[in-house]
Amino acid sequence: MNPAFSVIFLTTLIGAGQGLFLALYTAQVYSAVELLPEQSNSFYVLGSAISFALLIAGLVASFFHLGHPERAWRSAARWRTSWLSREVIVLPALMGAVAAYGLIHYYEWDLSLIGIDSSAQGGLSLVVGAGGTALAFLLFLCTGMIYACIKFLQEWATWLTVVNYTLFGLASGFLLATAYAAYQAPALMYFYGGWTIVATLAVLMTRIVSLVRNRRIKHKSTIQTAIGVRHARIVQKSQGFMGGSFNTRDFFHNATPWVFRSIKWIFLVLVFPVPMGMLFAGMIHSSATLITAAFVVQYLGLLAERWFFFAQANHPQNLYYQTIS
Repeated sequence: MNPAFSVIFLTTLIGAGQGLFLALYTAQVYSAVELLPEQSNSFYVLGSAISFALLIAGLVASFFHLGHPERAWRSAARWRTSWLSREVIVLPALMGAVAAYGLIHYYEWDLSLIGIDSSAQGGLSLVVGAGGTALAFLLFLCTGMIYACIKFLQEWATWLTVVNYTLFGLASGFLLATAYAAYQAPALMYFYGGWTIVATLAVLMTRIVSLVRNRRIKHKSTIQTAIGVRHARIVQKSQGFMGGSFNTRDFFHNATPWVFRSIKWIFLVLVFPVPMGMLFAGMIHSSATLITAAFVVQYLGLLAERWFFFAQANHPQNLYYQTIS
């Protein structure tokens, strides 16, 4: 497939935003049961604002992929059968939950706001945060299933697609949370850093499994099935016309084999060993700048990973349109 950069930015930005929100809520839950020191409301307010900004940026990026952005609202109409429609519904719902979570901390609202008398500190934000957590994981599911449900694109049609989308979002979000904590709440830096390492190692394993799986795929479609001729030996000499078309532009990345292979190794290096090394060094030296740089490096690697994810999918129509002239 030909990767659309708007979709690449959409999925990576909202993934980091989801992961950051989940990191914030995780720390609050731990502090509620006294496993972590309690943080000020301003810590959650600013963190929620960053998460919300990432979600907004991803939503804005998605509009560049639309031929008629003014009709974007119609994309939610098929929610009963379309994972894309479900994503369109869940994303604004999550944005609302993140905004509400931040406002509750900003105004220091408690459960009495909804008519419940309780002495629990931060009870209302915990309730809203739990709903936001459910929406965040539901959004990971919707985003991943948009691609995993396409059976004829065998590279995507696997449970690993959903798992990888989720784990990449958690890894990038918790790494961003580590950098944020290094500036705002140093007591949480090692907590977030530890979970970042766990998420990164987990997605390293599942992504390698998906790479191995995709390399061994035996495609169900052949040149014979593409053109409806069962002759044992068929060689295509021409596409049938002298120039490109929508089919050759939209369903194939047009990168050379060398570039395609290079991007795979680029993302494997930039997403995993380099930022993890920078994270370790940053935590040892308590360097917020180094940890922030680790997030930037990993995000650049995620852009390359997402490009490779889309480009690796081999649309069956390429069997027919494999030669332009």
